Amino acid sequence: MSTIPEARNVVLVHGGFVDGSGWKGVYDQLRTDGFHVSVVQNPTLSLDGDVATTQRVLDAQDGPTVLVGHSYGGAVISEAGNHEKVSALVYVAAFAPDKGESVNTLIADPPPGAPVPPILPPVDGFLFLDREKFAASFAGDLPAGEARFLADSQVPWGLDALGGPVANPAWRSKPSFYLVATDDRMIPPPAQRMMAERAGATVAETGGSHAVYVSRPAEVAAFIKKAATGK
Repeated sequence: MSTIPEARNVVLVHGGFVDGSGWKGVYDQLRTDGFHVSVVQNPTLSLDGDVATTQRVLDAQDGPTVLVGHSYGGAVISEAGNHEKVSALVYVAAFAPDKGESVNTLIADPPPGAPVPPILPPVDGFLFLDREKFAASFAGDLPAGEARFLADSQVPWGLDALGGPVANPAWRSKPSFYLVATDDRMIPPPAQRMMAERAGATVAETGGSHAVYVSRPAEVAAFIKKAATGK
């Protein structure tokens, strides 16, 4: 890790169905540790659009930057991470597509017995999670009221975001780190481990639901700090 430029900038990218506010705890911890932190607010209408939005935030950074993605945000950083200012990629219970893959292709053939995310049929080209099943699948380790808020404040996830293929996965050329959430019921932990291994990522595991970035902000921030400083 000594070959990775030390970074004092961190850019956080949220996933589908949620916005960037879930990063608040991680943001606060990183700020306390002296990092400059930016939170991307992607519209999640299309992968190309979200990559462009993320790269505009990267343009504004003043030096080496760790780019962090949760869930679908992993697909975004896999493409946006080719930006010259990105020193390392951090995947937090995230998709890490290879060339030509999308989130849709990665979830198309779940292994027998794996939990299936309660995604409702699309309406006008947008997806939502079943509100009544949201807590159990996405946020099983959050207080009930907080999980309900996330369920009731869902952001529409566009089919062009779900199906957008990655053209040039940055993890093939940039140092990558992957935090596996072992109680995730949205992206099965074995799938997370497979993607992490394929990317040659430095891997850590923690108990936590898919919303581990909300429920365990100190652990997530410490893992990001490791990617930024090599310590």
